[in-house]
Amino acid sequence: MKFGIFYEHQLPRPWHEQSEQQLFDEALEQVELADRLGIDYAWEVEHHFLEEYSHSSAPEVFLAACSQRTQRIRLGHGIVLMPPAYNHPARVAERIATLDLVSHGRIDFGTGESSSLAELGGFGVPVERKRDQWRECVEEVCKMMVMEPYPGHRGEAFSMPVRNVVPKPVQKPHPPLWVACSNRETIKLAARLGMGALTFAFVDTEEAKRWVDDYHEIFARECVPIGFAPNPQIAMVTGFSCHRDEAEARRRGEDGFRFFGYALGHHYIFGAHVPSRTDIWKRFEAARPNLPPADERRGIGTPDQLREHLRGFEEAGVDQVIFIQQAGRNRHEHICESLELFGREVLPEFREREEQEAPRRAARLAPAIEAALARKEFPKPLAPEEIPEIVALGRQIVEQRPPEQQGEPAVATSGSGLTVPLRDPAESA
Repeated sequence: MKFGIFYEHQLPRPWHEQSEQQLFDEALEQVELADRLGIDYAWEVEHHFLEEYSHSSAPEVFLAACSQRTQRIRLGHGIVLMPPAYNHPARVAERIATLDLVSHGRIDFGTGESSSLAELGGFGVPVERKRDQWRECVEEVCKMMVMEPYPGHRGEAFSMPVRNVVPKPVQKPHPPLWVACSNRETIKLAARLGMGALTFAFVDTEEAKRWVDDYHEIFARECVPIGFAPNPQIAMVTGFSCHRDEAEARRRGEDGFRFFGYALGHHYIFGAHVPSRTDIWKRFEAARPNLPPADERRGIGTPDQLREHLRGFEEAGVDQVIFIQQAGRNRHEHICESLELFGREVLPEFREREEQEAPRRAARLAPAIEAALARKEFPKPLAPEEIPEIVALGRQIVEQRPPEQQGEPAVATSGSGLTVPLRDPAESA
């Protein structure tokens, strides 16, 4: 089983002038440390307008910075919001490919649709159409990253003419695909589409086993990959705070984990929010006496307790556990100390078993992957005569001149100040 760290970039009030700068600086330091310790993934969300809960609105920028400060850790979008009002599919394809290039092939492409009204309403995404838009755009982005040229699309979510979307990613045919899953039904959808399941639901190991079994049964029987290569993996999140003294681990980690759940509920379920005015931390403090105690199965405790907790996920067949360590007011130095202790005392035995198990897992999955690819009808490339010519604007202007103006100057000054011919010298030759 592999391990990842997860960033919402939470920032409870009150804020000071340097709060966001400090938040991002510390997160980058934590990713550098995780890379040195041998943790496998760093995941970054995309959220908009969700004050205090998530200040991560440009994950591609953060992941690009991470790519230049790390050597081996994989960098995951957890997730890109796919309805085109958030991100045009061509821009998504360009960004994912560019990140894959600057990271030397370390990007994982997680996708989702969002379910907060602050985000959906802010960008004008219809609630009833977001799932269909997500699916349409994911499929088309995969084509853009693979096909030369992309054959164009006329759909419900967006339309686009034939273009060759560049650059292309390092990983072929494209980086691994994931989808955010919050319940058992979306796990099943991930399996049918051949996508990794990023499971943002806090479940115990017995429930995890049922989800894993469902996923692999459906993948083997029904999968038709939405992309050009399936990614049959399941990742699950857990809280995280590690200290030799259990009471200290709880003191350092429980309150932040409880705020994570409270702030999520505020923006998604029970809250009423006035932008830039509602103080979620203050409301959390008022609610704290009435909140349920943190569950001991949430990855908060001593190295031995974490080892036992994580073995349950490993035995359930989970491929990756992702730690939510940056939550609430959890302190940077405590996060780093927890990661270092985990890296020294817990990670090595899991890494050893992962290295031994990886070839056997690949062999078990190979027949199901082969069958899934056989079910997919891959898009056909355009024939040469089907690829339209794009005539430059300047040339169109010249060719539309009336006959008496055809002999006028054959050069022009471009917006960048360069003098360029109005007719292609190669054609004159």
